[in-house]
Amino acid sequence: MSRVYNFSAGPAVLPEEVLKEAAEEMLDYKGSGMSVMEMSHRSKVYDNIIKTAEKDLRELMGIPDNYKVLFLQGGASQQFAMIPMNLMKNKVADYIVTGQWAKKAFQEASKYGKANKIASSEDKTFSYIPDCSDLPISDDADYVYICENNTIYGTKFKELPNTKGKTLVADVSSCFLSEPVDVTKYGIIYGGVQKNIGPAGVVIVIIREDLVTEDVLPGTPTMLQYKTHVDAESLYNTPPAYGIYICGKVFKWIKDMGGLEVMKQKNEEKAKILYDFLDSSKLFKGTVLPKDRSLMNVPFVTGNEELDAKFVKEATDAGFVNLKGHRTVGGMRASIYNAMPKEGVEKLVEFMKKFEEENA
Repeated sequence: MSRVYNFSAGPAVLPEEVLKEAAEEMLDYKGSGMSVMEMSHRSKVYDNIIKTAEKDLRELMGIPDNYKVLFLQGGASQQFAMIPMNLMKNKVADYIVTGQWAKKAFQEASKYGKANKIASSEDKTFSYIPDCSDLPISDDADYVYICENNTIYGTKFKELPNTKGKTLVADVSSCFLSEPVDVTKYGIIYGGVQKNIGPAGVVIVIIREDLVTEDVLPGTPTMLQYKTHVDAESLYNTPPAYGIYICGKVFKWIKDMGGLEVMKQKNEEKAKILYDFLDSSKLFKGTVLPKDRSLMNVPFVTGNEELDAKFVKEATDAGFVNLKGHRTVGGMRASIYNAMPKEGVEKLVEFMKKFEEENA
């Protein structure tokens, strides 16, 4: 059976070169006589894998020395609690709610202190990014929180909010490594890797070292303190070793492709093909305000639920899989992460044109 074009929002498509390399090393990693899946995380061989992965990520993103890189578990969702537990010194934080994940993070933070919703796009089903140039930032806020790319709704912050000097914390799960980033603008930048970087089970946290302290909320478990993991270099307990190994391969793949500038260019080209078609189509239409459109996640609808369902079924039969929209919004969504080839987007558009002719 040939490989399908996988438009899943995550776990998502991975580069074929990476999968082939992993397959070749499955039984014997570099003469060790065993698989990375079987290897002690305390071994010299594995230590080299995780250190090289960190080094390559630092190079790709230009991460300064005063930021720590952590490979953790629990997904982005565990960070919703870990962030306030470690950062809420004044028990106040400001949240910009632009989608379901930011909303969940806001609700979680409310358990640990006063979480203020200082801007939201919920009034229009999260189909835009609110103006964040002059927000009512709280004087005593410990941080300002955003979800930078909203996977479900297909929106993206093109400009970071003006936090008026407060620490910015960003969930970048679905735009991680899709374009260059200035890490110094953030206190914490983090994301689950299962969209652009690797298999599910790893979350990467990049944290400025002054935010790593023992001064955490009373009762914070040892495993949920950033300092625990910083001190142990992500090896306090057994890490998701195989997932980190695949992430490391993807970092190398991105470097070989030319780095984040090239990635951004490729992603813009792919997204343009799809958005241009949606803008000219009489049957399909995008659901996001054009200026706030994500390069990674493209939601669209026909306006008729039965037709949407017919499209998803026929597309699946034709080898374009996981196009069904998130259950909270319906319609369709094409996630076109780094590893989705341009050809996949071109063929999808061809298929959509054909469907439109047959169903107009």
